[in-house]
Amino acid sequence: MSLGPLMVDIAGTELSAEDIRVLAHPLVGGVVLFTRNYRNPQQVAALTAAIRALRTPHLLIAVDHEGGRVQRFREAFTRLPAARLLGRRFDEDRRDALEFAQSVGWLMASELRAVGVDFSFAPCVDLHYGVSEIIGDRAFHTDPDIVAALAVATLTGMRDAGMAAVAKHFPGHGAVVADSHIALPVDRREFADLEADIRPYRPLIDNNLPGIMAAHVVFPAVDALPASLSKRWIMGVLRGELGFHGCVFADDLSMAGAAAFGDVVARAELAIAAGCDVLPICNDRHSVELVLGRLEADVASAASQARLVRMRARGEPPAGLHGTRHWQQTASRIAALSIIPPLVLTEGQS
Repeated sequence: MSLGPLMVDIAGTELSAEDIRVLAHPLVGGVVLFTRNYRNPQQVAALTAAIRALRTPHLLIAVDHEGGRVQRFREAFTRLPAARLLGRRFDEDRRDALEFAQSVGWLMASELRAVGVDFSFAPCVDLHYGVSEIIGDRAFHTDPDIVAALAVATLTGMRDAGMAAVAKHFPGHGAVVADSHIALPVDRREFADLEADIRPYRPLIDNNLPGIMAAHVVFPAVDALPASLSKRWIMGVLRGELGFHGCVFADDLSMAGAAAFGDVVARAELAIAAGCDVLPICNDRHSVELVLGRLEADVASAASQARLVRMRARGEPPAGLHGTRHWQQTASRIAALSIIPPLVLTEGQS
């Protein structure tokens, strides 16, 4: 059975009979985990093993695990620093900051791989404009070239651990006040004025970035649809002008930023037509059921399925991770940073 375009969530720390039925559907290709799915490393490893056992090839397993405010697994995991702290370190010592960002990316990916997670939705490459509360300290910096450098270092560390990176939120979420979880953000700048936001993606793509998540942000000077549902943005700019050949994720289609563009089935159809490979639908099982019942079974192209398979973790998961010198040195350095802020995001996809 091939992997379908839908990425769905589950309710608890174990699979229910309903979860098993939904995850067996050919339109489903992946599962995204949240804090509610986690008690401890042993439990979540058993959960990911159960998910993998359902299908061949196995469903992809993802989590939002950037660090700072966005880290779904906390107990017995290293508390990762917010991206802004790495940006501040860059201002003090460029070389050290890049080495540290690579080590943090490696540690994050290694800890997740050890419990059976394929990839994290990281890094966040939105610019810090000082207006978006939902982005805030998730942004590395105000300077797009510094953001790019730290993001590439993070990608490299994740790749060293056998994990694919997913940069977000294309083409940029940092310059809008509205939070796309609860409203539709609109950025009225002309396309030429968006170059700084787009710039970090260029070196990431040059470094074979595996995945990009498109934002539920409307740029009316470019298209009336949000970037996540826009063929102009995904096929025209991202794949055409930037030459991206990896996996494109829509942001969560149950979020308010997408809700103005038809019911969930219409949104899914728009995202597929725009060129998205993966359609996350989270915290709304009713919407998942609607899409499973009404979306065409063969909606995903063979190329799209191949891109999705390449998001799978590579190599064997690490054994004895906490006993390695690299982990110990990186974890000690992270612990020495300033206080990590508490998790304040809702259970929505980010």
